Amino acid sequence: MRLNHNTSAAWLRFLLRGQPTCRPALQVRGVSAVQPGTSAPDEAAARDPHAPPLFSRSRTGLFFQAQPQLKNPFLEDPLLGRYLRRHLPHQAVFSDLQAFGERISDEVDAWGRECEVNPPRLVPFDPWGRRVDHIVTSPAWQRMKELSASEGLVAIGYERSCGEWSRVHQMSKLFLYSPSSGLFTCPLAMTDGAAKVIQSLGVPPAVDSAYRRLTSRDPERFWTSGQWMTERRGGSDVAAGTETLAEPQPDGSYRLHGFKWFTSATDADMTLTLGRVVGRDGSIPPGSRGLSLFYAEVRRDPQGRLEGIEVQRLKDKLGTRQMPTAELLLDGLPAHRLAEEGRGVASIANMLTVTRIHNSVAAAAAMRRVVQLARDYATRRSAFGRRLQDHPLHLQTLARMEVEARAAFLLVMEVSRLLGREETGVASPLDRHLLRLLTPVLKLYSAKQAVAVVSEGLESFGGQGYMEDTGLPGLLRDAQVLSIWEGTTNVLSLDVLRCVARSSGLVLQAYFTQTQALLGHASRLPPLAPAVGALEGALSALGVFVEEAAARPPSYLELAARDLAYSLARIYMGALLVDHASWEGASPSDTYAALRWCEQDLCPVGARERGGHYDASTPTCDAALVYDKMD
Repeated sequence: MRLNHNTSAAWLRFLLRGQPTCRPALQVRGVSAVQPGTSAPDEAAARDPHAPPLFSRSRTGLFFQAQPQLKNPFLEDPLLGRYLRRHLPHQAVFSDLQAFGERISDEVDAWGRECEVNPPRLVPFDPWGRRVDHIVTSPAWQRMKELSASEGLVAIGYERSCGEWSRVHQMSKLFLYSPSSGLFTCPLAMTDGAAKVIQSLGVPPAVDSAYRRLTSRDPERFWTSGQWMTERRGGSDVAAGTETLAEPQPDGSYRLHGFKWFTSATDADMTLTLGRVVGRDGSIPPGSRGLSLFYAEVRRDPQGRLEGIEVQRLKDKLGTRQMPTAELLLDGLPAHRLAEEGRGVASIANMLTVTRIHNSVAAAAAMRRVVQLARDYATRRSAFGRRLQDHPLHLQTLARMEVEARAAFLLVMEVSRLLGREETGVASPLDRHLLRLLTPVLKLYSAKQAVAVVSEGLESFGGQGYMEDTGLPGLLRDAQVLSIWEGTTNVLSLDVLRCVARSSGLVLQAYFTQTQALLGHASRLPPLAPAVGALEGALSALGVFVEEAAARPPSYLELAARDLAYSLARIYMGALLVDHASWEGASPSDTYAALRWCEQDLCPVGARERGGHYDASTPTCDAALVYDKMD
């Protein structure tokens, strides 16, 4: 089509939205939008000289996407509410969690963001050259400490006002707090673990005051604890990797000398650490029998210098940047031995149980938070003519994330319940066996879930999920550490094998007994029949594997360890989902979640065994594959 003068003018009027009459300009977020009929040259003189230039929308646009809103995380989590109504129907607990959830959305979440954008820094020297090794943290980090004390985030577990359910109350509160905490939940985990160790040892007189501070609600008295175990050779292998030496003193105390490669929450008030006691003849016992557990306070002398500690540097980490993590040189740090000499590794077993549960709470909480934000965003964001929540594929993706979050939450609460029963003296042998087995299973599996679900969650925000100033990428970076802290996936998988062996299989007997009990009531409910059938089949396949594996060499079980742990997790999570859905107060969504969970391969160890993944040739083939070379 050829354009004559009149046609061109018509197109120009169309592009400029020209109309015969003039209308007032619209104001959109402070930007003046030119209305149809206006003409920049003709009306330039009549415009306000301070107004934005005409057609400024061509530079900035008129549309601004509404961001996702964090609402009260307690009220936004119907599964948590239903779980507590079933198991802990105390109005005081509901009121506490609802008020705390409101505080999180109103103020605490902003503190957590401040911790992220103002990470800690090390000031090694004062202006006159004196070494001070001062770790500077943001004001929000200090507010987190005060909040943790006043809200009883550690104290609840030791006050035990809810009896055997006190740990469930505590972990529910931490579950709400964790994604907004600016990683302050990490020092809280170590504080809780330290209090647990001290309590289990009978609160020795040398640390009585410290124990009361660790479990205090008074912000002026509350202490946090570090956990200084990792050395250059170490990691999870503390028995072979610990080089720190403990020199006995005439008064019965010790001086510690060594290098700690990775110390989380280095600004803590005290710490628990491992070291090797030097004999009178200068001998140093090797292996785990040479390790002892020590308590040390982090103090400064009148000149402001750390006593017996030099901070070499702060760690530059992928995530968890909010929390100071440092390399420390212990140069005569005063310390007290807490337990029998040579029983250091055994003494920290209770600590590991508590810190692994905290780690799992953080994993479940990260999943819940990203689902809550993605769910809200789906009501605000439109694409291709519809809101995201109206796109079936997007909704399906959110639903799959929700199922993972629910499964993790229920297993976290189950292990917290078992811990509470043990601590209040009402645990049965079955409870104790389950706690020992399920703690590493929960930790390793929920950590893997968190990375996958949070990554999927970021994708649901499109490009904004990748932008640092939204705060969303921090969720993923912080989730990545969960599979590393307190034992990697492989280390914990081998721990599962050890607890099976050391209990002579009793932990697995407890597992099968309790799983079948959870399925018992649900088997009479027709809507849950497909899920129950899938779980019973998976449980049977797991039983066959366990029976046959007993006659296999240790190398066979080692290769199967990770798949075995995954099978234990998926089956038990499915049983918990089914059990919750069979409760009279459950919703149709609870049933749907159980059905969807049980559609996956619940017993991967059986399928992998049939595929020959654990036979004698596997390590050789794996090595050839990993270290394949060009011909």
